[in-house]
Amino acid sequence: MNSPVFAALFPVVLLTAMGFIAGRVGWIRAGAIKDLSSLVFLLLTPALLFRTMSQVDIAQLDFTPVAAYFLAVALLFAGTLVVQGFNRRAAVLALANTFSNTVMIGIALVGLMYGPAGLVTLLTLVSVHSLVLLTSATVVLELAVAREFRQGAPGAAALVPQHAPRHALATVLMAVKNSLLHPVPLPIMAGLLFAQTGWVMPAVMDKPVELLGTAFGPLALVLVGVTLAHTPVGRHWRQALALAGIKNLAHPLLVAVVCRLLGVGGLPMTVMVVAAALPIGANVFLFSQRYQVAEELVTASVVVSTVLALLSLPLVFMLLPYLV
Repeated sequence: MNSPVFAALFPVVLLTAMGFIAGRVGWIRAGAIKDLSSLVFLLLTPALLFRTMSQVDIAQLDFTPVAAYFLAVALLFAGTLVVQGFNRRAAVLALANTFSNTVMIGIALVGLMYGPAGLVTLLTLVSVHSLVLLTSATVVLELAVAREFRQGAPGAAALVPQHAPRHALATVLMAVKNSLLHPVPLPIMAGLLFAQTGWVMPAVMDKPVELLGTAFGPLALVLVGVTLAHTPVGRHWRQALALAGIKNLAHPLLVAVVCRLLGVGGLPMTVMVVAAALPIGANVFLFSQRYQVAEELVTASVVVSTVLALLSLPLVFMLLPYLV
């Protein structure tokens, strides 16, 4: 086993375990989970995304390996929707199959394994990872909500504004509007636009935003643990293991195949495969909470995927010389 793998994964497992203990002993009760989820999703996430994207210079980034990565993501995401059907549950599971923990685990892991050159390649992906995946997932989820609302599906009415339009084109326009005026894509786009101006945020403003963004990762993982403490994960372990297997093993294999087909090799391909092999990111759990679907399964899957990564990531590292 590679010690850098454990060094990167151990804090994630530990924070989740701490949240689990806090929930079990009653320090954080089940009724507080929704409020904590809103705090993370509506305040901490935008701060992290805006500050990260506000430092990105698009002109200096090579997006060829990233394009290969997202082509594989699109195939896996669409395949999940085809198998599961077009609804909120399928969209959240598709996001779970494709959304990697690129920031909390990926940056530390790639930096330790491949140094500055590998980190530049990963940060190129990170700069658009949330923008592409979370924005796309938001559009799909908003369309799925509108479709379920028209069909009278349970729980959908609570997620649709009163007097929502019924026409297909109006539904698409409403979904696009909701996806743009959203706590995930909006700060990403605002950060990118700010970065292109060349301006620098004054320290008196930048420091509070940095502190909020820094709080995102630990609190999100603790929140996963708290939810886990109030969730009967045992009955979901088979489905969670299946999702973790797709994310941790099938996803990197598909990325490797697409990279080879598109002529991407060497270190860029290596970093893209490692990024795909990372466990499910906590944002998927937040989406399941926000859209009130598959919360228990996603919670279990995030934990199982992270624990499974202790075995699957070293396996990917062993196989990489034969894939690149």
